[in-house]
Amino acid sequence: MNRIQIVIIALLAAAAGFGAAWFLAGSKGGDSGQAGQTEREILYWVAPMDPNYRRDEPGKSPMGMDLVPVYADEADQGGGQEPSIRINPAVVNNIGVKLAPVERRDMSRDIEAVGLVTPDDGRISHVHVRTEGWIENLHVETQGDRVTAGESLFEIYSPALVSAQEEYLQAVRTGNQSLLRAARIRLHALGMSDGQVDALRQRGSSTRLFTVQAPRDGYVMELNVRQGMYVQPGDTIISIVDLSRVWVEVDLFEGQIAWVETGQAASMTLPFSATDREWTGEVDYVYPTMRAETRTGRVRLAFDNPDLALKPNMYASVAIAADPHRDALAVPTQSIIRTGNGKRVILALPEGRFRPAQVVTGLEVDGMTEIIDGLNEGERIVVSGQFLIDSEASVDASLLRMADEADGVEAVDHGAMEHDAMDHGEMNHGDMDHAEMNHGEMNHGEMDHGQMDHTEMDHSPMDQEAMDQGGNVDPQSDDDGSGGRP
Repeated sequence: MNRIQIVIIALLAAAAGFGAAWFLAGSKGGDSGQAGQTEREILYWVAPMDPNYRRDEPGKSPMGMDLVPVYADEADQGGGQEPSIRINPAVVNNIGVKLAPVERRDMSRDIEAVGLVTPDDGRISHVHVRTEGWIENLHVETQGDRVTAGESLFEIYSPALVSAQEEYLQAVRTGNQSLLRAARIRLHALGMSDGQVDALRQRGSSTRLFTVQAPRDGYVMELNVRQGMYVQPGDTIISIVDLSRVWVEVDLFEGQIAWVETGQAASMTLPFSATDREWTGEVDYVYPTMRAETRTGRVRLAFDNPDLALKPNMYASVAIAADPHRDALAVPTQSIIRTGNGKRVILALPEGRFRPAQVVTGLEVDGMTEIIDGLNEGERIVVSGQFLIDSEASVDASLLRMADEADGVEAVDHGAMEHDAMDHGEMNHGDMDHAEMNHGEMNHGEMDHGQMDHTEMDHSPMDQEAMDQGGNVDPQSDDDGSGGRP
């Protein structure tokens, strides 16, 4: 084999190898390109400076810029209701973005007021006598003494009561049942109990003094008699109060009292106490009338007082958990962005994406705001740095305003504008600065000079030296472009 044949064979082998390599590279590139296209689906094309200008194919924006594709993985992640953006995790860390979950909790409208501790009216007993007489052997000495149920309070001498005892004993001796029944009823009417009447029958003789006993456990709130005083029916001898449970009465404004209902939880502290102890109770009653002088309504709260730390006429600071909302969705109040069109939060999406979500809010309690509509439990929202996320969006309209525009503003198609319908007659060319105009880019061949009116144009401000006329106009020519017209 001669040298020429060897060279030819070597060249053919090199060409074959190069072709095979080129084919394989093209196949891999084509496969990867197809995989990339399959992996990232283009939804539409959008103008870089106007996110509302969308097209189904590549092209130019009204500002002459190339349209950019929007891929499926960059589209809205929240149901298509609001636009979203992706922010680099490093940027998110640098601007101090903090997230918080949307959670459920019990919320209520706390009403704070000042109240007055009073005794429970249902735990007050007033001691009276049912016949006139004189107080003898008064066993209660002062107001505030503690008594127990059944304890002797005082003894009274009453001639009418002594006479009634004698009549009963006479009926017992005679055995007349009708008289016996009538005498027993009279003793009951004068204040004697069944036990005292039975003791009288067993004893067989009347007693001069009648003992009056305490009807309940408690403290003597009123003591209106002294030893030897004459009393008669209708006189309040002693008042006994049980302070193991007390009331606290508060006055609320009309707007507040509408939220209060019986059974709602309440808490109380004593502003002048040396401790920070807190009592828990409930709304016991809402009075049906308003005070005309103060335009307030009264609410009664009930609190247990086993150690008697709460005393009547104490001032108390109370808080009523009115208008309770059980298991409500709530987010930190600082995450709410208030705009002229409503309230929004920045919702954190997977893969470092964020989007604004319009919400309807309810109660605001202890730094938390109830979400009535717009969010779901478990979603994460931005509580710090939401305004910086807005600036990182790098869109002409901020992220929050962009959501408003996406709802009601349609893209302006400049390609469909009819320039023939525009009236340029009102334009003042004398005030225009033509010195910066690049006439080299103008195609004067297509211009219809016959329709131009040069009579009003002031050519004196023009800098003929700086004008790039692109070889289409000869500055030394006598032809002024008027087409030979005078």
